[in-house]
This record gives sequence, structure tokens and C-alpha cells, in this order.
Amino acid sequence: MPFDLAVIDLDNTLYAADSGVFARMDKRMTGYIVAELGIDHQRADALRVEYWRKYGTTLQGMMLHHDMEPEAFLHDVHDINAHEILQADPALDAALTRLPGRMVIHTNGTREHAERILAVLGVARHFPRIYDIRFNNYIPKPSAETLARLITLENAVPARTLVVDDMADNLKAARQLGCKTVWITHKPGGTWDYHISTFQHLPDSLGM
Repeated sequence: MPFDLAVIDLDNTLYAADSGVFARMDKRMTGYIVAELGIDHQRADALRVEYWRKYGTTLQGMMLHHDMEPEAFLHDVHDINAHEILQADPALDAALTRLPGRMVIHTNGTREHAERILAVLGVARHFPRIYDIRFNNYIPKPSAETLARLITLENAVPARTLVVDDMADNLKAARQLGCKTVWITHKPGGTWDYHISTFQHLPDSLGM
């Protein structure tokens, strides 16, 4: 087997990035910032993007610069009724079934959000553990420290760990540790171990 542990991102990795899930979360984030800071929509949306680019999550910027309490924010942002957007994906389920080793979710979202998404997609049975934004005191990906801690808790080693993500910055942290990397994207370029357009192509790429 090429790996013992697969650390798999959730949003925009297990389902298509243009599904509308993140668009709903972005809208809720901006609205929450408007209400919390008392600023207009345009400024709130700019802060949302600025903090996400700088810190990995908008939440981290809000905590650092505005002393925001994280749980109320997380609950509100992830209240998106994913069942209205996504549906069961037999091809995804089949792809996950073909993969060897243990698989866990690592997400900058919440465990509750991940559970809802996995249930809608019909693939929850593949993931015995979910490592969410709370796992390392709300420190988001990309973080080599957080990823290393996760791998240790799973009794694995980086050289035998496969990290699957749609964000190149997150894969940089994985490569820094010595993990194998999979970039899920339609974009060209990149120097990762595997570069595929959808998760469903992963077993074939790995020769499974």
C-alpha cells in the first residue's frame, strides 16, 4: 500500500467546488461580521476575504483582531442546509471503498458540519474520526504543527501519510512534514505527488 493513513479535506474536496456550499457559508460569514462589527456589507466582505487569505480562516482573523467568540460564529456560518445542495454520491463512495488504509477528515470547519456533509454524500462510514477547527485550539490549516499532531494521534508517520486537499497552501504544510500530497483542482500546474480534477479519480491515480 502506498500509505497507511489518508488525511482528507472536506469542503471543495469530497464534492465539487462550484456546488454552492461555500457560497452560502461566505454569505453567512459576511452577514455575521456586519452584525458583530456594525460595518457595511462591502467592508465586511473585504475583511472576510482578507482574514481568510492571511490566516487560513476568517474566524482566526476575527479572533485575533476583534476578540470574537468562536463557537457562535462557527454555528451560524455552518447553518447552510447542505441537504438542499448536495446529494448522495455513489461514485465517491465507490472511490473511497477502493482506497486502502485508514481515512480521517481534517477540516477548518466544524465536526457537526462535516458530519452533515458526509451523511448527505452517503460516505460517513469511511471516516471513523473527524479533526475539525477545534482540534488544535482553533488554529486552522495550513499548519504543519497541527497536521503533525494529527498524524501522531493516528499512530502514523508522515512518510506513510497521504494528504488530500483542494488548497495548495495546505499541501505545502503536508510536504514540509514529508507526506505524500494530492491536489484536487481543475487548475493547471503544481508540483504535488498527484494532481487530479475530482476525488473520484484518486484510486486510479494511485493504481488501486
